[in-house]
Amino acid sequence: MNTAMHAAASGPQVFGYVLVLVAGVACVAGLIWAFRLGHEVRRHESPPPRPEEQPTLPASGPVHETSEVREPHEVPRAADESERLTPHQLGNAGTRRAGDQRRPRWSPGSSGSFGGGGGGRT
Repeated sequence: MNTAMHAAASGPQVFGYVLVLVAGVACVAGLIWAFRLGHEVRRHESPPPRPEEQPTLPASGPVHETSEVREPHEVPRAADESERLTPHQLGNAGTRRAGDQRRPRWSPGSSGSFGGGGGGRT
């Protein structure tokens, strides 16, 4: 018999090996439980739609993106100059279709961006 083998397999080392083994078995059991739970949940859900239940194109053809220039509504003013409007009195910040649909362009002579170099307006 090999006494070194028996000495190595005794005491606190065995406890560590058993602890690692128990932790591994617990992890595997948890994964199996999670898989079975997911399978049960999936079984109770409605099935995916069949090809004939899929959405179809409208008769007029595909819908395309539209682009328009919007402008904000006028901000309401307080009746009295000493009075302030609170946010709930202002309401939602709505917009409306602008009368001029030309896209805004940069002013000539401006740099185009903050810190973009150039002289800017002079």
